[in-house]
Amino acid sequence: MALSKNEKRKSLLLVFSLESFLLVLLLFSIITSSLAEIFFEEQFDDDWQSRWVKSDWKRSEGKAGSFKHTAGKWAGDPDDKGIQTSSDAKHFAISAKIPEFSNKNRTLVVQYSIKLEQDIECGGGYIKLLSGYVNQKKFGGDTPYSMMFGPDICGTQTKKLHVILSYQGQNYPIKKDLQCETDKLTHFYTFILRPDASYSIWIDGRERDSGSMYTDWDIFPPRKIKDVNAKKPADWDDREYIEDPNEVQPEGYESIPREIPNPKAKKPDHWDDEEDGIWRPPKIPNPAYKGPWKRKKVKNPNYKGKWKTPWIDNPEFEDDPDLYVLRPIKHVGIEVWQVKAGSLFDNILICDEPDYAKKVIEEVFANREAEKEAFEEAEKVRKAKEEEEAQRAREEGERRRRERDRDRGRDRHRDRNKRRYRRDYDDDYHVRIHNSSNPLSLPLFPFASASALYSSSPTPYLVTGGRLRHSPRKCSTYSGYEPTHILFPICFDC
Repeated sequence: MALSKNEKRKSLLLVFSLESFLLVLLLFSIITSSLAEIFFEEQFDDDWQSRWVKSDWKRSEGKAGSFKHTAGKWAGDPDDKGIQTSSDAKHFAISAKIPEFSNKNRTLVVQYSIKLEQDIECGGGYIKLLSGYVNQKKFGGDTPYSMMFGPDICGTQTKKLHVILSYQGQNYPIKKDLQCETDKLTHFYTFILRPDASYSIWIDGRERDSGSMYTDWDIFPPRKIKDVNAKKPADWDDREYIEDPNEVQPEGYESIPREIPNPKAKKPDHWDDEEDGIWRPPKIPNPAYKGPWKRKKVKNPNYKGKWKTPWIDNPEFEDDPDLYVLRPIKHVGIEVWQVKAGSLFDNILICDEPDYAKKVIEEVFANREAEKEAFEEAEKVRKAKEEEEAQRAREEGERRRRERDRDRGRDRHRDRNKRRYRRDYDDDYHVRIHNSSNPLSLPLFPFASASALYSSSPTPYLVTGGRLRHSPRKCSTYSGYEPTHILFPICFDC
């Protein structure tokens, strides 16, 4: 069907508008990226070791762990590698130098990704920004830092997201109880600090929390405090409702009885007024009785609201307009301790533009579904392996149970015959061959030992008439044996 000129014009305008919108969006993205100042960006390509220095901290004690360059056990892109902790129950410390910068009068964005492939049990997964002089070969837990940011997990109770800021040489942790992610997929953590001392925390590009350094860290006393000397004014009316002064009690209201005789009650046939007295019907609650009269409640025209203690300026508060300014940053470091290793760090970014940080997240998460599929496949393999090991353990347990039952049966058999023929036993380990001219003592061979008398393992248990009786078991394997009873003649003169 042919379109009219107006319809064609509208279609062209729609196409043009869509193309214009996409072009503007592309230009905005390019401009944003070009305007963003990137102080440090690390994606851990093949020459990453030229930029990072491994610390010798704890190495002399044998407690220093190492990092390996890998994409992990499951990855959306096998070529996208990071560095992963690789030794259990160790301390890990590594750092990289940054061209010195200050966040004064600019927004600071700190972002990185981490994947906890292990059942971490207890350990950290945070990064640190370092100021001043740092000996990278000695970088460790006692090295001063300007900021520490990232997850810290220990058991089922601690799943904390640390945000610790340094002010005038003292570290201040955030007062909020922030929770981190605990699954085994890649997650991005982003901290944004602005010149007005406000902050935002993103997880995977979505805001998880926000606030101000003035209120969420105990760096300064509060700006405002309650006036402890203030008292509620005498004329302050905080009654929201009052009794209606215009309402009058209805006439005769007070004379309404609480109970009345039951009109349905009847005098019993056997009742004798002379003997039982005058019969009176029992009382029942009066439906007309409404209780003591009260005036209805109406809005109080003089209501001023609930009185609250007023806030006043805190005389101890001294503002610092540079509260948000960290000491000039010179290094970024990873310093953690982990019971189980396996945390993979990647995509470390320090810049001044949140939009650029979000763009990095979107690029990495383009392979998010592929990572989930790889993880699910790895989980299937792991569960199958665990089931196989569990089955082997069950079979081994059953085998040991059969052995214990067999040994108990053998011991009971031996003890029964020992009680019956006690004179034939030297002790629990030797049986005596009685002969007037040539007495002989033979060892009781253990079940699994070799024997010269029989191809399997005989257990002598009875001596009668110069013949040694054995109960050998056919034991080429540990299962499927059958006891047999064979009489062996003993020759003393041959």
